[in-house]
Amino acid sequence: MAGGGNQEENPVAINVVAMVDIIFCLCLFFMCSLKFKPLDAKFESWLPTDVGNSGAPKNDVIDEIRIVMSWDQQKNQLQRIFGQNNPILNTPEGDLKLKSLIQDSYKTFKARGVPNVPLILDVGGLVPWKFVVDVVDIGKDAGMQKIQFGMGTQVK
Repeated sequence: MAGGGNQEENPVAINVVAMVDIIFCLCLFFMCSLKFKPLDAKFESWLPTDVGNSGAPKNDVIDEIRIVMSWDQQKNQLQRIFGQNNPILNTPEGDLKLKSLIQDSYKTFKARGVPNVPLILDVGGLVPWKFVVDVVDIGKDAGMQKIQFGMGTQVK
């Protein structure tokens, strides 16, 4: 079996049993010499150091203007929430109200000495991009230079 058959069919006889023994010994050697790295509670990451949470909060003042956008499937309409305000409708009047809220907040931040405050948009996954671009345009019209996107939470 291991080198079976007659000499005419297989002129070179190979002893397979010895090869299996050698492979088994090599497997045992590599398994025994393997060293496991102890798992730590940390992992390597290359995240930006100039944005985001860098330890304990330095102050309680929020230096951002955040708009939460989500799509209400039951009403089939867009919900835009600025700060603690009620949802702002996606109408021309709502756009004017949102623009004035952004402009007023931006002026307040500039008066406090924070002219480069970001406008952060938390956009849900169901929101059509046309509405996101509309809010970006409103922010640009209000004078915002730094526009970022957040995690995109769904408002219920």
